[in-house]
Amino acid sequence: MKDKNTAVLEKILSEISIAQGLMGSHDMDSFLEDEMVKRAVCMTVINIGELVKNLEMDFRSRYAQVPWREIAGFRDVAAHKYQTLRMEDVYVTVKDELGPIAEEIEAILEEGARLTK
Repeated sequence: MKDKNTAVLEKILSEISIAQGLMGSHDMDSFLEDEMVKRAVCMTVINIGELVKNLEMDFRSRYAQVPWREIAGFRDVAAHKYQTLRMEDVYVTVKDELGPIAEEIEAILEEGARLTK
């Protein structure tokens, strides 16, 4: 049976994959013009941030190289201040920042798998 943190990390990776898939080949301009994609991507970013909040605090501290607090904070802005959210920031986050975060999470999961063998 997986521990809670492992299950949450796997769900975060799934949501990152979904966000990247929704973004597809959109460039900034086509993303800004596509209301449905903007809303779907924002909801996925909200899901990622909510999942991060479900990680145990000591776990987040142990893997401080991942910007957990910033991810959760971005979720709060996307959820509670959607009308003032800069879609350009959403685009950059998904296109440029989620990939490296996914790599960090994959490394954490690999480390955990090695430790449990």
